[in-house]
Formats: sequence, C-alpha cells, structure tokens
Amino acid sequence: MEHEPGDWIPSKAQQTESIIHSDPEFSLKDNYFMTQNERYEAAVKRKFHLQTIAKRQGWSEGSPELYYSYRTLSGDLAFSIHMVFLKSLKSLGSEEQIAKWAPLCNDFQIIATYAQTELGHGTYLQGLETEATYDAATQEFVVHSPTMTATKWWPGDLGRSATHALVQAQLICSGARQGMHAFIVPIRSLQDHTPLPGVTVGDIGPKMGFHHVDHGFLRLDHVRIPRENMLSRFAQVLPDGTYLKVGSLQINYLSMVVMRVDLLLGEIIPMLQKACVIAIRYSVIRHQSSLRPSGPEVKILDYQTQQHKLLPQLATVYAFHFLASNLLKFFHSSYSAILNRDFSHLPELHALSAGIKAMVSDLCLQGTELCRRACGGHGYSKLSGLPSLVSRVTASCTYEGENTVLYLQTARFLVKNYLQVHGSLGSTSQIFLPKSTAYLTTPYQARCPAQKAADFLHAKLYTAAWAHVAARLIKDSAHHLQTLMQSGADWDEAWNQSTVLHLQAAKAHCYYISVKNFTETLDKLENEPAIQQVLKRLCDLYALHSILTNSGDFLHDGFLSGTQVDAVRTAYLNLLLLIRKDAILLTDAFDFMDHCLNSALGCYDGNVYERLFHWAQRSPTNTQGNPAYEKYIKPLLQSWRSKL
Repeated sequence: MEHEPGDWIPSKAQQTESIIHSDPEFSLKDNYFMTQNERYEAAVKRKFHLQTIAKRQGWSEGSPELYYSYRTLSGDLAFSIHMVFLKSLKSLGSEEQIAKWAPLCNDFQIIATYAQTELGHGTYLQGLETEATYDAATQEFVVHSPTMTATKWWPGDLGRSATHALVQAQLICSGARQGMHAFIVPIRSLQDHTPLPGVTVGDIGPKMGFHHVDHGFLRLDHVRIPRENMLSRFAQVLPDGTYLKVGSLQINYLSMVVMRVDLLLGEIIPMLQKACVIAIRYSVIRHQSSLRPSGPEVKILDYQTQQHKLLPQLATVYAFHFLASNLLKFFHSSYSAILNRDFSHLPELHALSAGIKAMVSDLCLQGTELCRRACGGHGYSKLSGLPSLVSRVTASCTYEGENTVLYLQTARFLVKNYLQVHGSLGSTSQIFLPKSTAYLTTPYQARCPAQKAADFLHAKLYTAAWAHVAARLIKDSAHHLQTLMQSGADWDEAWNQSTVLHLQAAKAHCYYISVKNFTETLDKLENEPAIQQVLKRLCDLYALHSILTNSGDFLHDGFLSGTQVDAVRTAYLNLLLLIRKDAILLTDAFDFMDHCLNSALGCYDGNVYERLFHWAQRSPTNTQGNPAYEKYIKPLLQSWRSKL
C-alpha cells in the first residue's frame, strides 16, 4: 500500500498503533507459548475485535488505519486470504459481480478464500485438474475434482473458516477446454457452517510456520453453481455455452500478479526489516571479547565480521523497499490500462513481478537467517522473534509462484526481447524494447574502466557493470538455446537443456534492475543532501556486495580483473565503517514498535537479558509443573536409589 507524503500519515499511524498497543485483546506476548489451535483462535479473536473497533472508529476497508493495524499486529490476524479473494474479484470480476460480492466481503456476511494450488500442481497453472463444466440446460457450472491430485491444498482460511472459495478451475464449455478461469463456489452453510453437499473440506495439519492460519484442503464432487459465478471481466460463457474472451488467456493470471506485487511491501520485505532491527539493536547491546589484550569487551557490531553479516542485509532491504515501491507504481499504471483493455504492458509487468518476487523472497530469506545466526545462541530462541521471521519468509519462496519457475518465466521474456533485437546469431535489427530491457540495445562495453577503489563508488559505473553482466548472460543463454536447436533439438527440449543458464541470466537481470532503481531513487533526493548521502552509502554497499558475491560472473569474460575485484572489496570494507555509525538510526527509520517486533532481543530500551529471563518465566513449562516427574523421573530415580 502506498500513501502520499504528508504530516498526517505518521500522526495517523501513531494514533492507530496507540489504540492497538493499549488494548490487551491485541497482545502478542503469549504467541510463542501457544498451540496451533490456540494461535488460530487468537487470530480470529483479534480480527473480530479489530472489525468491532474499525466499525466504531469509522475505518473503511483499505484505509490507512487498517493497514497500520495489520502492521502493528505483524499480520497475526485471521482471514488475510479473504482480502486476496476481494482483490481477485476486483481484478477479474465484472462491475455487476463486484457490486454483488464486494459488500458481502467487506461486511463479513461471507468469509472467502482463494483456492488455486492443488495436491498435484502449484506454480504450473495450466496443469490444474479441477474442472468447471458448463451445463447449458440448467445454465450452471459443474465444479469437480476428478482425481486425488485435483484436491485444492494450502489455501489459507479454507481449513476451518471460509464459507466461499474463489476456485481456479479448467473451464469446459461446448465440449472444448478453454483454460483456467475463476469461479465463486459456496462451500459451507451460512446457517451452521457445515460443509455443503458435494464439498469435502478441512485443515491440512501442522506446518513449518503460519500457525495462526487454517490452511485447508477442498474436494468438490460435481458441485453446481450458477453461470453468473464465473468471474467475467475478461471472459464469459453465454447462456447457450458460447465462450467469449477479451485479450489473451494470460489475463486470467492477473490476480497472481496483483498478489505478488502486494506481498512484497506488505509481507516479505517487512520480515527482513524486522530481522535487521532485532539483530542490529542486539549487536550494540551484546559485548563479547576484546579487540586488544586486557582491553574491555566491545560491542559485537564493532567487529568487521558482524558488520559484514548485517550491514549488507540493511542495504538490501532498503534497495528492496525502493524497488517494490517503484514496481507498485508501474503496476498501478499498467493495471489501469488493463482494466481499460490495453494489455500492452502485461508481458513486462508479469516478467518484472515474477523476477522481483523471486529475488526479494530468496534474498530476504537468506538475510533473515543471517540475522538470526548473527545473534548467536539467543537467535535460536523463539523469544528473539527471529525463528518466526525465518519460517514465515521461507514460505514466500514458494507461495504465489515457486521461485525457480518465476525466474524462468522472467528468462523467457528476456530471451524473447534479446532475439527481437539480435535475431539469429550475430545479426542486429532496430527495435524498441520495454524500459526494463532497453539496456540490451546499448553498445557492449568490454572492460570496466575503474582504476582505483574510489571509482567503484560511482553509481553509473557499477550500474553499467551489472548491465554488462546481465546482457552477457542473457546473450549466452539465448545463443546456447539456438545452438541446441540448430543441432536438431526442438524448442522445448532446447529450453530444458539450457534452463540453468536462463536462471543465471534472470537473476543477473533482477540485480541490474534493483541497482538501477536504487540509483534512480537517489537522483530524486537532490534537495535533501543529508538523506541522499546516507542512502548513497547504502546503495554503494548493496551494489558492491552484490558484485563481490557474484564476482565470477564479472571475471568470466575479463570485464573485471582480479585487481579490480580487490579494489571493489576495499571500497566495500570502507563503507562498512561509515554505515556502522548510522546503523541504529537506519533501522529506527522502519518505525517498528516493540509490540510489533515481539522480540526479547530487539526492544527499543535495550533491556535484552532482563526481558529474555522474564519472558522465559511465562512459559507453560515453568508454570504448569512437570507431569513427567511423577510418571517417569521419580520412579527412575527411586529405582537407582534402592541399589545404593
């Protein structure tokens, strides 16, 4: 969600956070000690209580207040997929369907979920097996799970809560398959919440994380729904079974693009932001060893190795914030055009959202785990808040598209763009490319001109370096594909035999986009030089760290020499010292209250050890006695005592 800058926003945020923080019904303090059932019930209770407050305060759905409430509660609320249903409805539904179903959702007259993933298929949407067959005689769709693997599996809110599901199914009408479409299917009675006839539904059981969410399964046995329940903004079935569509079939994937873009700022990036806050705050409280013999113990953030672990994560999360914000702007402009049936930006939007989602979730997972490990043994305690962040962000590497598959979808777009410009091997033609791939038409720079460490602090230089590597890897993957086809392989076989190269190229492209976006963000801050200077250091660190991490790609064709990589490292290490001075302020800028962090290590007052000890006392293992003593430990001890 984006808001225009202005004084009212922090004021509104603080007012909302104060309401949430002061209400004991919203307390998260016992989360770490709850069972899965208790977490689910607590999340439903918070959502119910929040809706009561929202009604009393006049907070409308989509308002800043509800956004700040969600943020303050770390998203530990029930019915989050209910909102996914609503966004999908607004993306794919007709105006009449939105007018009918949106008020029911907003007033919680129904609880809805989004049912796409199946036991046998996830990211490969064309393989989904659930069917919706049109019966012209009754003007109904018959929605059916024909196999065990067609069982819907993983939708949140489905296991115990939802009354309706937006089911993605293969449309069959007039005897022909028309691909995946979305259908609103009632699944539980609005009177007593029991499953409706033909519906088998339940919870999928224990998971690695998201313990407050009732992820569920759904099997449908020839369930009939009215013709009007197929979302029909871009496709519809007429009463006689005639199928009509607007634009390409890919438009039915729009709801996934919407969710990917929303998740970046709303769910994924905040995980790494919180991890940085916790780990960096802890690193200025924790003292360990001394830098000199007989000297005092020093803050662990003063060790270069700790800075090397944490500060690149801080730079990364700033880079990702600006990247996701820019993608959101592009999405809004493209989305408006799509709703007006201009689909020209859809391929680029899909490629960008897929690659950026994959990159952000991959690196946020790596970064969050690094932050956890940087806190030593205490980082292994749930009370640190870090294990929960790691398990939660882990899921983001799979939901809304498995990351390898998403990178390869981006790679298809890149190869297509490259071949548009260069055609067959060696030839070049004049053509205009989308903004994100325009660098594929620029002249090839064979060598980096940098001569000393300071040269690598020029944004144009390291942006050009990433453009070079991305372009080379895209060229290599496209040429390898063409070479295989010239040797007799068909397109599909050649693609599969070159996917490792395509994956590498897509990742490099995403790095280039993120570096370029960060530098362009800095250019807009010329009137705020102090802020620009601090963020410029983060931008430099992000770019140079990414070059060092992927140095083989820069050395491969001699674009960088070994001496130049040494200079990159020198510039990088110098930046660590400079950013160390601002590290706490840079994490404070994320503006997470203690209530939201729910971490014994990351509280603002720095009372780490007192809080860790106090919180441990609340554990049921300390308050409910030890039933194993009477049953097993006492008899065991007594059996040995008799022999003494």
